[in-house]
Amino acid sequence: MQFMGNMMSNLTLLTDAKTRSISPENFTGEKGKGGMATEGTGKNAARELGVGWKVSPSIMVQPASTVTLAEIEGPGVIQHIWLTCFPPYWRSAILRFYWDGEEQPSVEVPMGDFFCNGWTERTNVNSLPIAVNPAGGMNSYWEMPFKKSAKITVESLATEEFPLYYQVDYSLNEIPDNTGYFHAQWRRSNPLPYKTDHILVDNIKGKGQYVGTYIAWGVNNNGWWGEGEIKFFMDGDKEFPTIIGTGTEDYFGGAWNFEHPHGEYGSYSTAFLGMPQVIKPDGLYRSQQRFGMYRWHILDPIRFDDDLKVTIQALGWRSEGRYLPLQDDIASTVFWYQQEPHQAFASNLEKDHLEVI
Repeated sequence: MQFMGNMMSNLTLLTDAKTRSISPENFTGEKGKGGMATEGTGKNAARELGVGWKVSPSIMVQPASTVTLAEIEGPGVIQHIWLTCFPPYWRSAILRFYWDGEEQPSVEVPMGDFFCNGWTERTNVNSLPIAVNPAGGMNSYWEMPFKKSAKITVESLATEEFPLYYQVDYSLNEIPDNTGYFHAQWRRSNPLPYKTDHILVDNIKGKGQYVGTYIAWGVNNNGWWGEGEIKFFMDGDKEFPTIIGTGTEDYFGGAWNFEHPHGEYGSYSTAFLGMPQVIKPDGLYRSQQRFGMYRWHILDPIRFDDDLKVTIQALGWRSEGRYLPLQDDIASTVFWYQQEPHQAFASNLEKDHLEVI
């Protein structure tokens, strides 16, 4: 069995795996079929140069349509995805990934949220699996194996067309029998009902491991907002979880309200955790602050055998040193690997529910 993953420690190992790539310059990824386009978004610019001179670098995504970015026959593994489009479309373009001919997607996430940019305002991200670079170059290095086939689509909920540039890099090779399939799901509570927890994910069935959380968090009160605890209910847990955190900023690897000594939030972006995005009005604790935070469980995956549910509280402070259950805008994207088949997703991806105001 060939080793699937790529790390510095095994780059010297030679295998029979075949490297391929899909882009608008080679829609199928076939060997020796790149740069042959005679039509495309660059046709006019290349009119004096001809075939092979950037004739088809992107596609135009039409309003209220779904386009297929990649269809791959396996076995193999997607190793890198790069794409870019304009920020106004990051919440109205829905990414869906399908493995081995399944009818229900294993990934269903707005484009921006998948790349830790849920607020449709550009922010750079410098982490191991997700990197977002100037000016809106979105990269994923999540490993996505498949045994029979892979399909990636984008659904546009926008009312006008927009250009999309993309590249999907993958390897064709055998996949070990105990390999889990990549999954990602988006959910939003806007606003979160009073005295309730936001459900990041529920009804995961089967054996797998939870590997990441991204939250676009909008605060609707003055004051500090991150006292809430994250909870992982696994393998039959009912009222009480097996794993529980100590506070929102603690889970994302920060401390003491993310606050710098001079009364400002300290944004940060590291290999496994970060809060790269801070959007706030004047004043440290004013209402309508917005934050983007991620935590990757790459070195500490949360393993489950039968089922998993994950929730987080929104908790601030009220008078007399008492906790205040908040009614914030919380949009979460979670990432995990599991055996197929998976349960159908319960997310609400209607246009008005997605919109950032």
